[in-house]
Amino acid sequence: MTTTIDQLFDISDYVTAEEREWQLKAREFAQTRIAPIIDEAFEDRRLPVELLPEVGEFGAFGMYMDGYGLRGASSVAYGLVAMEFEAVDSGFRTALSVQGSLAMGAIHKFGSEEQKQRWLPAMGRGEAIGFFGLTEPQGGSDPNTMLTTARRDGDAWVLNGKKRWIGLATIAAVGVIWAKDDEGVVRGFVVPTDTPGFVATAIENKLSMRASLQTEIELTDVRLPLDAMLPGARGLSAPFKCLNEARYGIAWGVMGAARSCLEAAVSRSQTREVFGSPIGGKQIIQAKLADMFLEYQKGLLLALHLGRLKDAGTLPHAQISVGKLNNVREAIKIAGTCRAILGGDGITSDFPVMRHMANLESVRTYEGTDEVHQLVVGRELTGIAAFA
Repeated sequence: MTTTIDQLFDISDYVTAEEREWQLKAREFAQTRIAPIIDEAFEDRRLPVELLPEVGEFGAFGMYMDGYGLRGASSVAYGLVAMEFEAVDSGFRTALSVQGSLAMGAIHKFGSEEQKQRWLPAMGRGEAIGFFGLTEPQGGSDPNTMLTTARRDGDAWVLNGKKRWIGLATIAAVGVIWAKDDEGVVRGFVVPTDTPGFVATAIENKLSMRASLQTEIELTDVRLPLDAMLPGARGLSAPFKCLNEARYGIAWGVMGAARSCLEAAVSRSQTREVFGSPIGGKQIIQAKLADMFLEYQKGLLLALHLGRLKDAGTLPHAQISVGKLNNVREAIKIAGTCRAILGGDGITSDFPVMRHMANLESVRTYEGTDEVHQLVVGRELTGIAAFA
């Protein structure tokens, strides 16, 4: 008799009944609605946008925020949802993150009451899709090199510049654009996508995250009313607070990808035979499976620890870097080892492992590379910033 991964370490033993309910609801949605179409979507380089309203219907967008029709669930509950989505595909979990943690998060944290009332209920229901426009073609990990400008012109702001690797912008109704004002201060602006001068173009030549939607944005004399600016956002600390929300979700999400790969490897090790017996009976394979399971369990416990700190309001930003750095790194190692256990079949779409491997390379890069998070942790340890 074999033991499933969930039986050997059952996260339900450590979460509340409400949090477990969120997880099971997300798992059912992911397995019945996303999983049957994800391989085809990956091949077609298409985000299954038709499913986004259903995500809003069960309340996952912005689910840990309060008010405006949002669910006010715990951060742990959100992490569990992210994990179940990413167990199917990182691209779909990314859509959850862009909409809920980044776009809605920016408006919820820093917006005026009018901005919140106008956008958050519809975004929470999935009726209005949003984007978060921070990264620029030349900027990468250093948003302080931002070239996008917001110039005051009488009773309006005029935005000019480019953004790249911006999720969901070609299907969005609204987004938050970060730009430097006349004094060189970074500000956030709520930008409806039907504003003249706004153009979003999908990035098509991706070999990773193919079942997702990343775009390049061009802003040419985009004219906005004065009240389009987020009143509570001043300086780079504002978008960084939103990024920390997304990084937190990644720490959970990639453990879903790791679990999916591990499940495939365990199952295949019981049926694939070499030299007259299943490879799961070979000591070297069992050692690899055991080592991967250890890292999966440690990563999930780390994510849970971060979630409890976050819900208590005591989560330091450096701990988010620990979670993102460790869990993405270990998920990539797990995916690679599982691919090897599957042999040649591991590169086919018969198994989800190669798709997870490709996707996780993108997850490693966005919301802070490994190197950036190493420097964040290093700064906390030494008190010396080494970014330059």
